[in-house]
Amino acid sequence: MTVYRRAASLVVAVLLVFCSSLAARDLNQDEALALRQQGVILPLEQLLQKAMARYPGSRLLEAELEKKHGQYAYEVELVTTEGVVREIKLDAATGALIKDEED
Repeated sequence: MTVYRRAASLVVAVLLVFCSSLAARDLNQDEALALRQQGVILPLEQLLQKAMARYPGSRLLEAELEKKHGQYAYEVELVTTEGVVREIKLDAATGALIKDEED
């Protein structure tokens, strides 16, 4: 293998490791409970109310707690009364809106 190919292989390997470390990680219910008890994140119920209030009458489809770049966020998926699926992302520590888009 030439020096160029070895260097290129090393760069690709480093990029793969780096990029995989940036990916969001979903947390399980035990991790979420521990973070809530430690006061790191707000109660899910409080954040769900905030998300659902954006679209009165909407129905909850899914809610996930994830950690990305050291930040905890709840990703809430709901369907509006018009049948539109929305993805709302809220900062789990502050409740601030990060994203609200049609899914």
